[in-house]
Amino acid sequence: MLCCRIDQSVDKDNPVIFDRYLFKNLMIATVFVAVTLAAVIFLTQSLRFLELVIHSGASSSAFWLLTMLALPRFFEIILPIALMAGTVFVYNKLTMDSELIVMRQAGMPPLSLARPALAAAGVVTVVLWLVTMWLGPVSLASMQNMRQVIKAQYSTLLFREGVFNAMVPGLTVFVRERDRDGELHGLMIHDTRDDNPAPVTVLAKRGVVVVTPEGQQVLVYDGSRQSMNAETGALDRLDFERYSIDLPEGSGPVRQRWKEPDERTFLALLHPDPEDIRDQENRWEFTVEAHRRIVSPLLAPAFALIALSFLLLGPLDRRGQGWRIVAAVLATVALQGFYLAAFNMARHSGLGLVLMYVLLLVPLGSGMFLLSGSGEKLRQRWLFTRRKGRPA
Repeated sequence: MLCCRIDQSVDKDNPVIFDRYLFKNLMIATVFVAVTLAAVIFLTQSLRFLELVIHSGASSSAFWLLTMLALPRFFEIILPIALMAGTVFVYNKLTMDSELIVMRQAGMPPLSLARPALAAAGVVTVVLWLVTMWLGPVSLASMQNMRQVIKAQYSTLLFREGVFNAMVPGLTVFVRERDRDGELHGLMIHDTRDDNPAPVTVLAKRGVVVVTPEGQQVLVYDGSRQSMNAETGALDRLDFERYSIDLPEGSGPVRQRWKEPDERTFLALLHPDPEDIRDQENRWEFTVEAHRRIVSPLLAPAFALIALSFLLLGPLDRRGQGWRIVAAVLATVALQGFYLAAFNMARHSGLGLVLMYVLLLVPLGSGMFLLSGSGEKLRQRWLFTRRKGRPA
């Protein structure tokens, strides 16, 4: 059983035991839900890399490392949901066991009862800021770089030995053999692509596939380049010691990767490269992403306050609070949906950026107000007015 009973003699003047007990169970429930969700995401993400690793001949450690590097960015979604689920479970369990009712009768206000959950939300928020500001983008950038290296390895395996490998229409490569280091021997390359004025045939003793800032290439050594001269009809031959042939994009990662905004740390978003044209063209994307890194972790306390508002305010019922739980879940889903819509709007308009902050600050402020003494007085006044207006 996740929640053990507490001594019902705990009074309002000594809330430390209750706070520690509740905080401990909230963290256990949150971690349990987070690990469960992470395991599900781990399985789904692993399928993305399984085929790539198998075809590239990479080791099993590369597969596990790729999958692990893909996980941190998902904790931005997992942890707030896990905290909300843990809050609903623990507080509903306390109500079913009459422990929350005893604490209410002892005179503890809703805000005091919510204090352990708010402390847990603070811990989760700090962890999320660490994830969004640094860990998530660093792991995502490492994953993308690793995928690029594996794809480069995979491209060398496309050259099968002893057969004519049709890379793309217009480019055929024959390799006599490939050694353990990936070096190719006995190459014949026939290139009839549109960028060549005439068909070209390259014969070389050896070659290797390399990735350069300009793209992916095959470097061949000790060979000759032969082509037919369209004007004279003669065969032109050029002997060389080293010659390079560009590979098409379909055979590997041709271009050097430009880091997307979600692959950059918070400080990198604030200081884009002034000499990089693409960085300057995407300054607004960097600004929106930086604000998202600040605002998104606040979903954790917002979700927790939504759950607390539904479960702590009003009369408690030991027989069940199903409708309150359903309402809390629906409110959480609605907030998440509106927040994602505001984020997508922020990419094109400053209004979306304002909505991102409003959608988080409104539930935070209203939740704290309702759980405070002022909110309780307002609720009691509303109930008294409602009862007074009923016919006798």
